[in-house]
Amino acid sequence: MHVAVFTHPACLLHEPGPAHPESPSRLRAVLDALDDGQCAATRRFEAPLAADAMLARVHQADMIARVRGASPKEGTAYLDPDTAMSVGSLEAALRAAGAACAAVDMVMQGEFHRAFCAVRPPGHHATPDQAMGFCLFNNVAVAAAHALSVHGLERVAIVDFDVHHGNGTADIFAADARVLYASSHQMPLYPGSGAAAERGVGNLVHAPLPAGAGSVPFRAAFNEHILPALERFAPQLMIISAGFDAHRLDPLANLNLEADDFAWVTRQLVAVANRHADGRVVSSLEGGYSLNALREATIAHVNALAGA
Repeated sequence: MHVAVFTHPACLLHEPGPAHPESPSRLRAVLDALDDGQCAATRRFEAPLAADAMLARVHQADMIARVRGASPKEGTAYLDPDTAMSVGSLEAALRAAGAACAAVDMVMQGEFHRAFCAVRPPGHHATPDQAMGFCLFNNVAVAAAHALSVHGLERVAIVDFDVHHGNGTADIFAADARVLYASSHQMPLYPGSGAAAERGVGNLVHAPLPAGAGSVPFRAAFNEHILPALERFAPQLMIISAGFDAHRLDPLANLNLEADDFAWVTRQLVAVANRHADGRVVSSLEGGYSLNALREATIAHVNALAGA
């Protein structure tokens, strides 16, 4: 099975600073992996710009205006100590959110069953009213709201295996039972949220893991908590926040997963989508700050999306 890949050269022009871990080299590593002979067949599509109306389904109007207004004509502008914008950042962020919506449209139309958005900046920390944690707009949240509004879906699942809790995604949908948000993440770690007791309206499933946990506790968290919740929810669309910073090589965290763990979890999520969502899966790149780990994990993830 071919996987549709949405990306855009503009996503390489987001430059948060020479020492910043969220660098353009991350996306180059992902794109190189997609071209590797070990990776499943893909077909690339240009990521469109997200319209403000798409962003406004999950972000407040003044937040969108602040991000737009912070876009510098030269140099770097900081939204917080971790989150910076360069001249190319606004277009990159709009392409990243637009990619996720276009991927939803494609899988809903049935041309492809699986799509991967090779984009940056990441998105899952962006809340309704704040850009934060390297994230400008919440790409997967924008995509889920698009699926609900444009395609009339009633149940959308977002599964986040980034090593950091997607506090923004959880905040956006905490009171919306149409969206199940499930996250495995290292705790304690930035941003400090994602305790198992945080349940929303019964639609948040958090599986925090201690530093050094590794493969066995990670897979147990999915087998015991996240996968059963997904089966009960029976999503009509599966969206994945695909962060690869839980890999053992990542410099920002210590969850110690291997590439095979990303393949395993992706296969489990594809299986749920096959049972409940006609196989529809949209995945979007989040974190991952070791270039070698990004290459390994991208190949593992995309091959699993393709059914390999």
